Amino acid sequence: NDEGEVALENAYYNAKGERDSGEIDEARETFESVVRMEVEQNKKEAGVATDDDDDDDAMDVEATTSKLLAPLKFHGPWSYKAVKQLVKLHLRSLNCDSAVKDYERLLRIASSPDAKISPNAVEKGVNNMLDRVASLINNSSGSSNSDASSQQEALAQSIYDLTLKAFHPTTGIAPNERLWFKTNLKYGQLLYEMNETAKLQLVIRDLLLSSGQPTDILEGTPTSSSSAMVTDSTSTGGTHVMEIAALQIQLYSRLKDTKKLRAAYHRAMSVRGGIPHPRTLALIQELGGKMHMSQRNFDEASQAFFQAFKSYDEAGDRSRLRCLKYLVMASMLHASSINPFDSHEARAHRDDPEIVAMTNLVQAFHNDDIKSFEKILNKNEGRIMDDEFVREHVADLLRTIRTQVIMRTIGPYTKIRLVKISKSLNGIPVEDVESLLVSLILDGKLNGRIDQVGGVLVKQAQGAADTGPASSDKNAGKQVDVGSVESRNTASIQRLVRALEHLTDAVA
Repeated sequence: NDEGEVALENAYYNAKGERDSGEIDEARETFESVVRMEVEQNKKEAGVATDDDDDDDAMDVEATTSKLLAPLKFHGPWSYKAVKQLVKLHLRSLNCDSAVKDYERLLRIASSPDAKISPNAVEKGVNNMLDRVASLINNSSGSSNSDASSQQEALAQSIYDLTLKAFHPTTGIAPNERLWFKTNLKYGQLLYEMNETAKLQLVIRDLLLSSGQPTDILEGTPTSSSSAMVTDSTSTGGTHVMEIAALQIQLYSRLKDTKKLRAAYHRAMSVRGGIPHPRTLALIQELGGKMHMSQRNFDEASQAFFQAFKSYDEAGDRSRLRCLKYLVMASMLHASSINPFDSHEARAHRDDPEIVAMTNLVQAFHNDDIKSFEKILNKNEGRIMDDEFVREHVADLLRTIRTQVIMRTIGPYTKIRLVKISKSLNGIPVEDVESLLVSLILDGKLNGRIDQVGGVLVKQAQGAADTGPASSDKNAGKQVDVGSVESRNTASIQRLVRALEHLTDAVA
């Protein structure tokens, strides 16, 4: 009746007022009173005695997770709201056992026809709780209190297990395939952040089975029937494929399983018709860019990072700045003459405090200003070196700009001392200069040889043979003629192969 509804509403908002005033214990008791009041009202309307203790489904406040989930009778929308607030209070005070107990009660109320909770309200409430639990785990990741962290991880696992059990498409008390799938994705992401790779693989397996995909990522090729299924699927199916692939790509990247990482990335990129969240797409593209970087495919890495940057930008995620740094780094390693900040999407961020240092780094790179380039890195301007992925490629960045400076320095000369090249490279050791020159000669970018005794690089005209009297040169034994070294190495390998073939024949 109307009086009962008004009483429930007043009690509920009184409890919220007590909570906001810091009277937590009083708020808990008042929220519990809301549940009791509604149960009594609904029992009276149903003609059930309010003192009937035989009906275990009426309150069941002491329910444990070991009990099979079942809908709770006589609970209505105010009970749902009150128990939801109780769970929040338990999470705030890190009362893990009570949080799990009341969260189970919340799910049992939500699944009851008596409660009349709309599916949208249930999904919103559940997602809110899952986000709160994930936030607890993320905030405790750097904590030195291992016991508290373990309790929170156990809490998270219990909350997710209950949710998956309640909304399982075939066995749940409130079957909801969409919510079950989304919960599994959230759980998988949380397990990734907790570095629980074994449990993450089980979650991915469940997701793959539910969407009809092979559980082994290496099953099927881009031309196989499984791939055709992916590319021809509905938008929902294609979206699911990409969301699962995002988890797989993170997992295989952490496990450093390059073969499966590549397969998962190409499967995600072959999807047609999927409409994933921009953040999901950005994650796939970012990790794909890192994969290309590890394979030294810097051009493809640049393209992947640029797409990831745009997707993060569309999602309003500040991770776009991280990807912009990676894009700049990949462009420099590719030795591209195109400045990444020339695009209008990137130009809007060039004055961001996190990006200014990268802007200066690019400018120094294109100007072959190695002193400014190394100064920015050494001073860690803009905290460039705080990023582990950037640190992994600093040696490659330095090698690239040093190579550019070498080619510019030796351009006008046919002979040049290695010491002079060293000075142009900000005084690096002559041995490092020799290493760079040998690489250039082997790569076919420089035609010349190194006189190690004289400390001189001798350039040769393109196409000219070395017809000088090398045998009579007093320094002949100290020259590094890379072409002749390669020839001798090839001949040695051929002789070794022939000897092995002969030995094989003899044994046979």
